[in-house]
Amino acid sequence: MANTRKTAGKRSTPSYIMAIIGVSLVLFLLGILGWIIINANKLGQYFKENIAMNVYIRENVTEKDSATLVNYVAAQPYVKSYEYVTKDLAKQKYLQDGNKDWGALLDRNPLPASIDFKIKKEYASTDSLNKIKNDLLQNIAVSDVLYPQSLVTNLNNIVNRISIILLSVIIFIAILVIFLIDNTIRLAMFSNRFLIKTMQMVGATRWFISRPMDLRAFINGLISGLLAVGGLIAVIVLAENQLPYLRALRDYPMLLMLFVVIILLGIFISLISTHRSVLKYLKMKLDELY
Repeated sequence: MANTRKTAGKRSTPSYIMAIIGVSLVLFLLGILGWIIINANKLGQYFKENIAMNVYIRENVTEKDSATLVNYVAAQPYVKSYEYVTKDLAKQKYLQDGNKDWGALLDRNPLPASIDFKIKKEYASTDSLNKIKNDLLQNIAVSDVLYPQSLVTNLNNIVNRISIILLSVIIFIAILVIFLIDNTIRLAMFSNRFLIKTMQMVGATRWFISRPMDLRAFINGLISGLLAVGGLIAVIVLAENQLPYLRALRDYPMLLMLFVVIILLGIFISLISTHRSVLKYLKMKLDELY
């Protein structure tokens, strides 16, 4: 029996290697898709958090009232960052944009002071921004509140469409990945069908037969996941070296979660597929194995 197991083990080694390579490739492709989705989500967040609102302050407002308004805006939960633009600073920015000085025509600065702030991504919707605008307009020191309404609407529409498309793709790919890995493992187990049946015929229990193969499946799944993660890291580093702006989109927590999911998926599917194959061959008659 020991010789039979040793011989069968040698014959099944190439099948295990091919199974590891096949599962690694499938998990690698899934990882690439996951990385693209993470970058797309991060890019959407970047655009949302760069939406600016301008709160214009009325003329003849005292410094105390202006300071009170600035503190009020700074304390709001929707503010990511802010800048208090005085009338003089507003003029400097106006001239830096290539506009002509009005000094020969006007004896005073017509540009109002303002509070320019960027919002957090959670508030980057038309309804939220309208509520923020209406709240700020109730302050007597505020003359007007402006934000790019059409940009916000178009951005949300684009993000929603991309999210639906990517969600559909990842569901399809996930189903395809499970199917491919399952078939790959089942083909690898096909070479062990006689070993499984022989052990059963000499009185070995199901647990005794399946335990070493389940352990092998666990190890193979772990190796496949680690190979896929290693290949994905190599692709990410190469892509970021070629396109440096991708580094700004790097999301370490999401990437770590993606790596863990890839490894766990490789282990789980390999283990389940192997155990199912063992039970299948145990239930089959000897003649059905040929």
